[in-house]
Amino acid sequence: MEFAPVDLGPKGWRVPAGYPKDALAREKILSGGLDEVNKRGSRTRLLRFDPGFRTTQPFVHDYCEEVFLVSGEMTVGADADGNGGKRFEAYTYAVRPAGVYHGPFASERGALLLEFHYYPRESA
Repeated sequence: MEFAPVDLGPKGWRVPAGYPKDALAREKILSGGLDEVNKRGSRTRLLRFDPGFRTTQPFVHDYCEEVFLVSGEMTVGADADGNGGKRFEAYTYAVRPAGVYHGPFASERGALLLEFHYYPRESA
């Protein structure tokens, strides 16, 4: 696929799997498909946190994840009330191997993240 415009308007965003319907988080899949049942594939997505976003439990999944914080801010390791943790600003990058606990998360002003999810290749 060559360059294509990405519509950041309201169309095409959905609540990510595992988040409550009233969560202040939305995803937009840009490419690929991650098959979590057969543990294969990859996907690229945008993840948007609206101001006041907060999770109360850490996340863990069986695929690898790379995250680039495009804009805004977020706190990683906040408690259930959104306090504590380490705050990150735009242009911050993280790599998480499969099985690593991460979060909870909070964002006072909101954030836009570009994420890459993929299953590790089997060793030959």
